[in-house]
Amino acid sequence: MSKRLFVGSLPYSIDDMGLKALFEPFGQVVYARVIRHPQTKLSRGFGFIEMSTLAEAEAALQDMPHKEYDGRKLVVTEAWGGPEAKAQS
Repeated sequence: MSKRLFVGSLPYSIDDMGLKALFEPFGQVVYARVIRHPQTKLSRGFGFIEMSTLAEAEAALQDMPHKEYDGRKLVVTEAWGGPEAKAQS
């Protein structure tokens, strides 16, 4: 079962592939997306990733909040909402 994570405090220069690369050391990244402003297309400084297993997501949750990337301390938490939340309600 896969698990989605919220990733905040991202540097504005990172793209989807860069976000994916940050989490690949923990396992298979199914999905990685940096959220962008709809008009300007500039990064909003956060994104979402989905790891292929719960164990991989838990490993990322344990390690990534202690990391800095491009001078910014990352914020990594479980993602709330989305398709899995709707299926549970």
